[in-house]
Amino acid sequence: MAKLLSYPISAIYYLVFGLTLVIFHPIQWIALRVFGYKAHKVTVDWLQFWLMAGTGILGTRYSFKNPHKSKIGTDRPLILVCNHQSLYDIPPLIWHFRKNHVKFISKKSLGKGIPSVSFNLRHGGSVLIDRKNAAQAVAAIANFGEYIESNKRAAVIFPEGTRSRTGQPKPFQSKGLLTLFEKIPSALIVPVSINNSWKLWRYGSFPLGLGTHVRFTVHDPILLESVEDRSALIGQLEKTVHDAIK
Repeated sequence: MAKLLSYPISAIYYLVFGLTLVIFHPIQWIALRVFGYKAHKVTVDWLQFWLMAGTGILGTRYSFKNPHKSKIGTDRPLILVCNHQSLYDIPPLIWHFRKNHVKFISKKSLGKGIPSVSFNLRHGGSVLIDRKNAAQAVAAIANFGEYIESNKRAAVIFPEGTRSRTGQPKPFQSKGLLTLFEKIPSALIVPVSINNSWKLWRYGSFPLGLGTHVRFTVHDPILLESVEDRSALIGQLEKTVHDAIK
């Protein structure tokens, strides 16, 4: 019965979702071209707010457990290390950490064809990589890391490499993390566990799941400068993130 009900509700949601992207696309363009980066960032932040609000049609709720806010300032770059369950991981991360100017490592195909999203990925400071070209990906991530370091922004990385469609965590891949560690030496590492966003896609892209409570848990940050063994740090981060996935 829940799946049957989700068909008409999902159709309404996708209409609202599409309209939100289409409306914000020219707003982003004007903000960036006329007023510059700061204005563009404000429009991107509010785009995330409305994307999250739109999922309320599906009965979706979001909650953040972050007892470490006082340790996460804007005076140094961040590396947010998260598990990945769906595209619905992204707007809450951007909104919650908006003061830190969140940027992403995304696959190249997302850089075109999607109103608002593609424009922001191309012009907002994120990086697009070709997963089939390891050399290009590593070089792009290195340049991205230098940008994050010099501008004191927040890089989000999903070290599992791909989304978990069942909520079961996947092993962390080390290459991207080690590259960011090298290029962002002053970073504060912030592990984040994401629960339940996969349930929005429990039936696939249509219909969507109803009544999902997506939960984010922010763990104790780690100052990269204080770490001697960075490979061991990756194992520690993997355990921290995965242990809070239920």
